[in-house]
This record gives sequence, structure tokens and C-alpha cells, in this order.
Amino acid sequence: MGRTREFDEEKVLDAAMQLFWEKGYEATSLSDLTSRMGIQRPSIYSAFGDKKELFETALRKYTMTRASDVRTRLQNNPSVKEAFCTFFKDVADEEYTKNRSRGCFCINTMVELAPHDEKFEILTREHQMYLSIIFQETIERGIQSGELEADVNAKALSQALIVSLIGLTVIMKSRPERSFVDNTIDVILTLLK
Repeated sequence: MGRTREFDEEKVLDAAMQLFWEKGYEATSLSDLTSRMGIQRPSIYSAFGDKKELFETALRKYTMTRASDVRTRLQNNPSVKEAFCTFFKDVADEEYTKNRSRGCFCINTMVELAPHDEKFEILTREHQMYLSIIFQETIERGIQSGELEADVNAKALSQALIVSLIGLTVIMKSRPERSFVDNTIDVILTLLK
């Protein structure tokens, strides 16, 4: 009979996710992880595998949570245009009000690991495509309701909005002037007119 884990796996995974999100994969040491997670190396290996497997598990948890959050945010507003407006402005507000400059964990991974690690190239691309589908479904809802023109290419528009979101999220890490960000969001939202 195996030993019962003496820690909350979700809680320690959240701690690892936050640390990887703050520092990135390469800059996070196993000592950093044991300190933040409050467990020893053998427990990390037993529960999650090596550092790379732990990182992958944390990234998968983040992308699932983020996709669910994005879907909820966009569905909670009956107006598609207002939903996207609120969503993009919230992205900026969260960075400025929480003074984080962490960006998106998935996008950070795309920049750090995807260029030279096929697994993370695929994982980050899958997340982009999933978010694009959520955006596309929202746009299609706007077309069906008559809020958006019937000839709007929902797939192409959703992809353009994803690229805009990624660019916005990356640039937010350098904390540009708020007016720069607000003007950029205003132009992004013109794609929905």
C-alpha cells in the first residue's frame, strides 16, 4: 500500500505555477520550487516527475483555467462588442492595478521555450487555437444576433483578435504609458465594427 501524500497537490501545484509564471522555466531552480511549494524534492518527483514535467503540468493547469475564464467573461455579456471591449480593457487593468507585469504564463512560455522545444511549441499553439475558437464562437453569436455584419469572417477576425491579444499582453510587460495601451485597445476593437 502506497503512502498517503501529506500535502495538498493542487495547492503545491498552484505554488509552482505562480513561481514559474514569475520567473520562467530556466530561472526557476529546484531549490526555489521546494521553498515555494513547501515540499522536498522526493515529493516533487513522486507527485509530478522532474522539473520539466512539473512545468508542463503547471502550464496545462493554467491554460485550462485561463480558457475557462475567457469563455465565462465573453459569455457573461449579451453584447459581443461590449464583451470584447470589457475583456481587452480588463487585460490592461489587471496589469496596471495589480502591478504585476507578469503577462500571460502561456505567452511567456511561448517566448521562452517554444522556439526550441517542440512539446511547448505545440502546447502553446494549442492554447492559442482554443482561445481563437472561443473568440470565434463569440463572434458567431454576434453575427446571429445581428450585432455584427453577416459577412464578417468569424474565423479570420478571431485569429486577428488573438494576435492582438498576444501582442498586447507581451507589450504590457514593459509597462507602457496607459494612453498608449488604451489607444491600442481602441484600434483593436474597431475590428468588430
